[in-house]
Amino acid sequence: MEQIITLALSNFTLTFFLLGLIAAFVALLRRPRLLSRVVVAEALLSWFLFFALGVTFLYNFVMHVFFSEMAASFIGWQTSPFQKEVGFASFGFSVVGFLAFKGSAGARLAAVIGPACFLWGAAAGHAVQIVEAHNYAPGNAGVIFYTDILIPLVGFALIWMRYGAAGSMQETGQTPAFEN
Repeated sequence: MEQIITLALSNFTLTFFLLGLIAAFVALLRRPRLLSRVVVAEALLSWFLFFALGVTFLYNFVMHVFFSEMAASFIGWQTSPFQKEVGFASFGFSVVGFLAFKGSAGARLAAVIGPACFLWGAAAGHAVQIVEAHNYAPGNAGVIFYTDILIPLVGFALIWMRYGAAGSMQETGQTPAFEN
């Protein structure tokens, strides 16, 4: 059991993404009527925002601020005061992810754009560390590297699924995407 917990928390970005999918699936199972594309997209987006952004970045905040030596070692870095800055940036992304859980289209877009900039920048930094420093630590070259690239892509795809098609806006009474 200890190994499973260690694996799950060492790959927290994937773990919380998968928990979001499970939560969306459970939410959809609890609905009594037929599911439309918009209802499915709403469940997937809501729980993605809650888990893949809100919980993931809250965990990242805790690790970088309160367990900075462990976090640095996992990434293959030396401990640095900048970790606390990364931690508090992560806290901000977490709060926005939680607020966007049931928020407007604009809040949801903002909840994905900020972390996308951060995560894609982090992925570029990881790639440089892999090439220049041969840093293959799990927190630099493992699941974290791939989810840094994929999580924003999934977020943008879910926003497009939920708000992108004109039919879905008419079906839910929403104004055009990102105006509300």
